Amino acid sequence: MTDVPERMPLSRDFFDRPVLDVAPDLLGRTLVRHTPDGPIELRLTEVEAYDGETDPGSHAYRGRTARNASMFGPPGHAYVYFIYGMWFSVNLVCGPENKASGILLRAGEITTGAPLAARRRPKARNAHELAKGPARLATALDIDRTLDGTDVCHGGDPTAPLSVLYGTPAAPAQVRNGPRVGVGGDGADHPWRYWIAGDRTVSQYRPHTPRRRTTPAT
Repeated sequence: MTDVPERMPLSRDFFDRPVLDVAPDLLGRTLVRHTPDGPIELRLTEVEAYDGETDPGSHAYRGRTARNASMFGPPGHAYVYFIYGMWFSVNLVCGPENKASGILLRAGEITTGAPLAARRRPKARNAHELAKGPARLATALDIDRTLDGTDVCHGGDPTAPLSVLYGTPAAPAQVRNGPRVGVGGDGADHPWRYWIAGDRTVSQYRPHTPRRRTTPAT
């Protein structure tokens, strides 16, 4: 382990800011997942911002539900959801309580516990693909709905299931931004996806593709 500040947990004040300030500032930070088999650590390389009830792309756009309730909680908590009936994705809640802003963790580089991550991601062709995409990231780190609402600002508790450490923040010159992946409608053009330029773990951009309605045979 390195000396502080790299190993210092991020404070709640870090997350208690506007989502578009927090999102690029998360790049290069260290996400720590303590599993029964040991720790897995990941350097964040790609994230997406979602601005609550003002953002058509956000799960909170139409208000609070049982599914998205964690987004309305205090900053510095995890919001984990199930998607397409197959995968989990993890977000970090930020901004003031009841604002429902969150940051989707899209990709990262596994820096500790790669064998544990690879065990959960046997189809990954190389280390760069272990957490390349939000579902792959959650799978590699053994994150599911049981971690929804988890406090990631716990003062460095070594037994906490999820933590975010100071890490090595990405230099501003390394940060790029553009449209979010798969978001359509009024939120399609928001340039709220942030990534570290040239990093091999960053996922591929895919624009929103409307679902085609099939016409019943006559």
